[in-house]
Amino acid sequence: MSIHRSVAIRTAVGLGAALSLTVLSACGGGGSGAGSATDGKIEGEIKFQTWNLRANFKDYFEGVIKDFEKANPGTKVKWVDQPADNYADKLSADASAGTLPDVVNLSPDLAYPLAKAGTLLNLDKDKVAATFKPEYLDGAWQGFDMPGLDGSYAFPWYLNTGPLFYNKSMFKDAGLDPDKAPKTFDDLFADAAQLAKKGKATLAQPPTVEDFGRYGVDIMSKDGKRFTFNDAKGVGFLTKYQDMFKEGGLHQQALTLTAETAGQKFLQQEVAMNPGSAHDLDTFKKNAPTLYNSLGITDVPTNTGKQNMYLQGLSVNSQSKNAATALAFAHFVTDQKNQEDFGHKVAVFPSTKGSLDKEYWTRADGTEEGRIRVASARMLPTAVNYTPVLFSDEMKTILRNEIAKCLQGKESPKEALDGAAEQMTKLIQQK
Repeated sequence: MSIHRSVAIRTAVGLGAALSLTVLSACGGGGSGAGSATDGKIEGEIKFQTWNLRANFKDYFEGVIKDFEKANPGTKVKWVDQPADNYADKLSADASAGTLPDVVNLSPDLAYPLAKAGTLLNLDKDKVAATFKPEYLDGAWQGFDMPGLDGSYAFPWYLNTGPLFYNKSMFKDAGLDPDKAPKTFDDLFADAAQLAKKGKATLAQPPTVEDFGRYGVDIMSKDGKRFTFNDAKGVGFLTKYQDMFKEGGLHQQALTLTAETAGQKFLQQEVAMNPGSAHDLDTFKKNAPTLYNSLGITDVPTNTGKQNMYLQGLSVNSQSKNAATALAFAHFVTDQKNQEDFGHKVAVFPSTKGSLDKEYWTRADGTEEGRIRVASARMLPTAVNYTPVLFSDEMKTILRNEIAKCLQGKESPKEALDGAAEQMTKLIQQK
């Protein structure tokens, strides 16, 4: 799914993901929760910080702020926009100095250290904020639950996910039903075995942490103190991937391909399936018409019945001097009307209940973007965030390296996952 190129993008890679979610991020707060009362009078000035949005969404945000101030006389919202470069460092420095704004836009992983430090308002524990919880999709609200902290720390804002493309001609040539894409991982492994018999690979990359989640593996303990994907189910899942790699169901270069180069293998019809976006559809149409004419669009296989959700939210500074205004503004930006307006301007999806039932997200308009929008929106009402908030880039590398050792036959699935879980748990304990 595409969004304006100047906006920073986070990409998850794997079976369920070359699905990018835009990180239109920011942050706020500073302190130990000793701010003003959230049930006080909505008045005064607050600061709202975004990350590299002003150039492309200036009119939208200025309009939202104007509407809020008009609806709440006596309020003033100061909008601060930070450049994308070194944003995480800026966030950390401001948090340490206690100078973060009142309303903050965060992804779950960025919210966790701030919530743990007492910087963010626990919405489930706040009597005013908790009343808004029924307005949002359950999976989106739960996406900001923090392990060991007993609550959610941001109003869900925009969401993303994405479909899986598959090559109907390759399915047909392998004796598979071209109109019946795999729905579960068992289906996927069976189809991959059949394709491999015909000398064709199914996927271009090994599994990611989200794939373990979709398979039904418990990735972390509920208290967030250790990784648990090395249980029997996790080992069984990786064993299936090991078998698929040996049989040729994974591309021979799968261990070295990036999301971009994996996409090229699908474009070149060297693999039968790959995650994608509306931008890819346009590329296929122009550069690979044969593929485009046999292209199938389906959901990513899942054994849980729930897809993966990538999400952003708005948090409230727990020490805001105008907490009632900050809370009201965070809710206002993420209410149904404003979320739907934003979703019409950007290739993201609202997290408010009922929004995805509307025609814009249920009926394709004949465009490539419309096809993907409808396919993606269908998945989100029941989707969840499988990626632990503590899952860092360093942990991603550890897991990928251990999986590579397994697929190469250097370690057993059990040894690989035990090694990954041990290393990643040590990283948590060092924090």
